[in-house]
Amino acid sequence: MDISADQVRVALLSLIAFVVSVSVHEFGHAFMADRLGDRLPRAQGRVTLSPFAHADLVGTIVLPLLAAFNPGLPMLAWGRPVQTNPDAYTKRLPQRVAHMLVALMGPAMNLPLASLISVVVLALANAGAIRLPLATALVRYVLVLNIVLMCFNLIPLPPLDGANVLAGFLPEKLQIVPQTLRRYGTLLFLVLYLSGVFSFVMKPAFHFAAAWANAVLEHVPA
Repeated sequence: MDISADQVRVALLSLIAFVVSVSVHEFGHAFMADRLGDRLPRAQGRVTLSPFAHADLVGTIVLPLLAAFNPGLPMLAWGRPVQTNPDAYTKRLPQRVAHMLVALMGPAMNLPLASLISVVVLALANAGAIRLPLATALVRYVLVLNIVLMCFNLIPLPPLDGANVLAGFLPEKLQIVPQTLRRYGTLLFLVLYLSGVFSFVMKPAFHFAAAWANAVLEHVPA
């Protein structure tokens, strides 16, 4: 397989964007657990934005690179999960609600990162520090990526964060739903992922991300 210099640049840029996005996402989990009284993430060095604390060699580096060089491959990637001790959460909240907040904080962190890159791109572009091609690349590989990651992780199926978010919202009498999903959800997730169903489910997120990206780039000088 011939690999061009452009492919290498695109692969490296997409990899850097993914590593940064995953680090912010996992930091969100660790930060919220720490704020709720669980000191395990801090003891394991996870309450940090450093990529070295959150990157998984296979899930964060190898698979995204393979997907970048082989567009036909399905993009399946992940960061190193943050370990938590729910028994250590503050007793001021029901444990499942606290667990929901920890799960929700990961995807929630991708939104301010998307907002930050929007502001940075607009500021640098209008100051003449970057041109339209670089601004477009930053918007595509960081802004769009974070919007898609946020929405994808909120799908209520294990191993995604949305499964724990769903459990936190449902009343006690409906907890059988997330319990069943924990048992069979991972298998269902793989079936839906490999069948392409998620591409359909994620269409609104793709449209939202594209609209946001276009709104930013419209204000970037040519």
